[in-house]
Amino acid sequence: MLMATMLAAAPAAAVTKGPSTESRVDAGRPAAAPPARAPSCDPRRASPRPERVDGEAVRRIRERGHLIAGVDLNSYLWASLDHDAQEPAGFDIDLVRAIARDILGPKAMVRFVSMPPSQRVPRLRSRQVDVIVRTMSITCERLAEVAFSSVYFETGHRLLVPQGSTITGFDSELRGRRVCLSKGSSASDLLKSSGTGAVAVETASHLDCLVELQQGNVDAVLTHATLAAGLAAQDPTLQLVGPRLDTSLYGVAMNKDDTDLVRRVNAVLEDYRAGGASSPWTRSYDKWLAPTLGAHPQGPPAAAYAD
Repeated sequence: MLMATMLAAAPAAAVTKGPSTESRVDAGRPAAAPPARAPSCDPRRASPRPERVDGEAVRRIRERGHLIAGVDLNSYLWASLDHDAQEPAGFDIDLVRAIARDILGPKAMVRFVSMPPSQRVPRLRSRQVDVIVRTMSITCERLAEVAFSSVYFETGHRLLVPQGSTITGFDSELRGRRVCLSKGSSASDLLKSSGTGAVAVETASHLDCLVELQQGNVDAVLTHATLAAGLAAQDPTLQLVGPRLDTSLYGVAMNKDDTDLVRRVNAVLEDYRAGGASSPWTRSYDKWLAPTLGAHPQGPPAAAYAD
């Protein structure tokens, strides 16, 4: 059964190009002090065990009557507007709806709030959203500020360049070249520590980076391979180059005080992964991601918990 949906912003607002800033990445210059790390951090085992409990956070959602979910409606295949139905659709959206149904029932309503990476943590901490399902990586720095579910997807960063580019990898070829990334994303730390001498150009989102690349204002885009594949699917003149540079673990982000909600989302994910080839996770992957990322025979990441 389809769920009724409330959009937090008009569709046009989701694709508006934002301003960009740039800075040269110098391997010899000391980086700014990073945020505090969570104690004894293991991103794969940072979430509590699943349990369906009706604590304060779950009751707050039920009393309101709808789930408020932070997403990125500019992420083709993950979360974007279906132009026929004018409804959000994609891999992340399927997961949001599964969470909403579990808490609110089969006719659950969701308010989708589209936001750039830099707003994710502030909006969670100020309780403007209940959950963020926005290809958000679980990192030790973020775990000091917000809570995460168990891992629901594993990926890593890659470079996206125009076909025919002389850039073939994440190395000295990037010295002096302009590399676009989303402000507040994990790609920023990766580029700063790379020692490549690239010039970082920051925009509000990876879709803005696509525009910058198409207009010739930058030489490459650094983003998760999953998002880069979506950009390449929209523009076949682009290609991914080089190997995956690291491992990024996606989790559902929530307020650190909402432990009951975190446990409940983990319970939803247990069901979402179950069933092998017929699991909701696999069906969603096959529908949205398999055409560009290829088959995923190993299925969803195995769950691991802190306690």
